[in-house]
Order: sequence, then C-alpha cells, then structure tokens
Amino acid sequence: MVRFSLFGIPVEVQPWFWLTLALIGGINDAGTPEGLMRLLLFVLAGFISVMVHELGHALAGKRFGAPTAITLHAFGGYATFPAGRFTRTQDFLVTAAGPAIQLVLGGIFLAIWKFGPEFAPMGARFIRDLTWISIVWSIINLIPVIPLDGGRLMSAILGPRQIQLTLKISMVVAIIAAALLLKFTPSLLFPIFLGFMAYQNWQELQHRRSGGL
Repeated sequence: MVRFSLFGIPVEVQPWFWLTLALIGGINDAGTPEGLMRLLLFVLAGFISVMVHELGHALAGKRFGAPTAITLHAFGGYATFPAGRFTRTQDFLVTAAGPAIQLVLGGIFLAIWKFGPEFAPMGARFIRDLTWISIVWSIINLIPVIPLDGGRLMSAILGPRQIQLTLKISMVVAIIAAALLLKFTPSLLFPIFLGFMAYQNWQELQHRRSGGL
C-alpha cells in the first residue's frame, strides 16, 4: 500500500491498481529488459493519467468546501466526499472535472506526440501511452453507466426521482458497450468490467422495485 499527500489531499494507492495496469499493459511481454521497460512506462503513464483524473474530482470538490481523499484501486480510482454535501449542479461539476482534465492532459500529450521534437524510442512510447490512456479511458469513463462518471453525470441530470430510469439506461448501455468492445477490441477486461456493472445495476434496480429504497 502506497500513501502520500498531494495538494493537501491524502492519496492511497492499493496493490491491485499496479497489478491491473500491468495486466492491461502486457505483463506477459515483460520477459526481456526492453519488454519490462515498456511495461513500466505503461504503468507510469497509467498512474499519472488516473491520478490527474482523480485530482480533477478532488480539487473541484475542495473548491466547493468539501474534505476529500483519493484512492487508486483496480480499474481506476475514486475521490471521496461527505454524503449529501453537494447540490445537483455541484455534483455534476465535480464529476465532470475528472474526465475533463484527463482529456486536456491527453490533448497536450497528443500535440507533443504529433508536433513535438523527435524523442528516443522509449520516450516516444511513454508519450504515446500517456496520450492513449488519457483520451481513450476518459471517453470510456463517460459512457452513461453507473458507477462510471458518465453514469453519475446522467444521475445528476435526471435527479434522484428518476433513479430507476437511470439504472435501466445504465444497464442497457453497459450491455451494448460490452458487446461492442468484445467485437472491436482484443481485450476482455473492459467488457467483463462493463458486464459486472450491468449486473450491479440490475441488482440495485430489483432492490428499489422491491421497496428496499
């Protein structure tokens, strides 16, 4: 477990965060010094990108006066805030700040990759990885599926009275997105992740229909 503070915000990085990044980055190709270096650069790029994303949430929350902390775990991370602290507008802005600043980071490194000076092969690979992770992962995170940021944005827009509709949309979109990723990408991690989210949304919907909430 790694713990530190950044801009006065406590940060905890759990071991599964590093392992998940290594699996996505191709841990099976790390048998050579060059392959290991490529993997380490991918993990570093993932850490920087996800850290910037969660800082976006946390700093926006602090702007509205809320105490916060960041946890990085398998498949990403989250910034914690006291329950019921934000208005719907504030909740929308705090949620949007994460993918927004991550997209800005990706755009900056995309410009460096395309128009900057020529880098050594490993340096160029790091810039490419950081660009790819920041842009692609932030777009995936904006899919309207709870608990992704896109799902939370949808929930903030529709409001608590439409939570069952929000869960239905989230569940259907998760299934469609998982099917599309299975068809067009070789990795099974994100489709499995989305399938699990669809199941969680179905469980929550059944709970609410039964009068649990």
